[in-house]
Amino acid sequence: MKKQPFYFIGIGGIGMSSIARFLLQQGCEVGGYDKTPSRITAALIEEGATVVFDQNVKALPAAFSTLGTKVIYTPAIPEGHPQKDFFDQQGNSVVKRSVFLGELTKDKPTLAVAGTHGKTTTTAILAHLFSSLGESFTAFIGGVLNQNKTNLLSTGFDTILVEADEFDRSFLQLSPTIGCVTSVDADHLDIYGTEAEVVAAYRAFSDKITAVKVVEKKVPLSGLTYSIEEEADYFAEGIKAKGFGYQFDLHTPNKVYREVYFSQLGLHNLSNALAAFAMASQYGLSEERLVAALASFKGVERRLQLILSTSNHILIDDYAHHPTEIRAVYDTLENAYPEEEKCVVFQPHLFSRTQDFMQDFAAVLQLFDRVILLPIYPARELPIAGMTSSALAEIISPETQVEVVDKTQLREKIDSLPQRIKVILGAGDIGLELNVLKEKLQQHGSI
Repeated sequence: MKKQPFYFIGIGGIGMSSIARFLLQQGCEVGGYDKTPSRITAALIEEGATVVFDQNVKALPAAFSTLGTKVIYTPAIPEGHPQKDFFDQQGNSVVKRSVFLGELTKDKPTLAVAGTHGKTTTTAILAHLFSSLGESFTAFIGGVLNQNKTNLLSTGFDTILVEADEFDRSFLQLSPTIGCVTSVDADHLDIYGTEAEVVAAYRAFSDKITAVKVVEKKVPLSGLTYSIEEEADYFAEGIKAKGFGYQFDLHTPNKVYREVYFSQLGLHNLSNALAAFAMASQYGLSEERLVAALASFKGVERRLQLILSTSNHILIDDYAHHPTEIRAVYDTLENAYPEEEKCVVFQPHLFSRTQDFMQDFAAVLQLFDRVILLPIYPARELPIAGMTSSALAEIISPETQVEVVDKTQLREKIDSLPQRIKVILGAGDIGLELNVLKEKLQQHGSI
C-alpha cells in the first residue's frame, strides 16, 4: 500500500477509527478532525495519529494540507464543513468511508455482515472465531471488543471481515464473497423514505454477494438460512440458559453438535452467534473448532454489557436505539430477572428516528417499571418541531413511572432509583457517563 498521508473528517467515529487504526498499522501517516475529544480519539493519538478538534482550515496540520493527502469522510459530516470544502477545492482525493472500504476490500475474500440489528455483534463473533482458529484476517468492527479493547482485529490481510452499514446505502460499495443479512426492519427513513426502499437496498446488497448468502430465516431474501426459533440450514434446538449464556444443540447441513455453549446472554445474541458460525463454516473453517470457540467470546462494549453487579445494583449498558433492539434487551432482562422491577435510562438518537417510531418507542419503553428519558441526541440533525423527549414521555402509559432529566442530573438521579436492575440505552453520548454512574452506585450502595 502506498504510504501517502490520510486525513479523516470524523476520525472519532466507530467505523472511521477502525480504518484509521488499520492504516496506522500499515505505517501510513494518519490525521483527522473530530468534534470533541473521546476515548477513541485519545487512543488514536496514542497509536500515532494527529487529531484536531477545530474544524477551521487553519487548524489543519501542515503535513496533511497538501494535495497528496487522501481524505476520507463520514456521511454524518454536515454540508459546508470547512476542511472538507478546502480539500474539495484543492483537488484532493476525497471519498466517503464506504467508498474507501470498498476499495480496500475489492481484491480480497470478504465476509460482510449487514442487518438493521445485530451486525456489530455478529461481526465481532466472526472475528473472534477467525482469531481463535488462527486465521489470517483483518476485521473492521462497529464496536469495541471487550476482550481486545479495539474495533480493529488484525492478524494478517488474507481475508477481510467487515460490518456492512446500511446508513446512506454504504453497504452497496462492497462486493462480499460471503454475505449475511441478520434482519431487515424500517430504519434510517431520513435516508430511505419508506420501508419498501429499505428492503430494496438490502436486496441490492444481497445481489452483490458473489459466493454464499446467509440470511436469518424470517428475512425476505434467498440464501442459506439460520434460526433459533425453527428448523433451518443452521439452527439451535433445546436452548437452555446456563451461567451467563446458553447451552443448545447446533444443527448444521451435515451434522448435529450436542450441548454447545455460547458465552453471552440474549437470544438475539445467540442468533448472531449462529450467523457468524454459518459464515465461518461456509468459508471452510473446522466446525468442531468453531463450536469450541463459541464458549470463549467475551462480548462487545455497549451490547448487553454488565457494568456493575452488587447486592443493591445491577447496571447494564446497551447501544439499543431502535424499538426492536430495546425489546430484545427487555426480553433478556425479563428472562434473567423475572421477579425484579427494572428501570431504563434511554437517550433517544436522532429527531427523525424519534418521529418515525414515536409510538413504537412508547410501547416498548412502558414495559419497564420506570423510564428515565434524556433529551434527544441530535448527532447530524437539526431539531424537528415537536420532537422532544417530553413529547415521548407524554404518550407512555401513565402506569409507568416516567420523567425527563438532563444528562448532568443523571449522576444524582441514579442514586435515588429504587429498582436494582438499571439499564442504560442509546447510541448517543450516554455511554460516556457509565464510569461515573458506576462509581456513584459503588460509593452509595452495598458492595
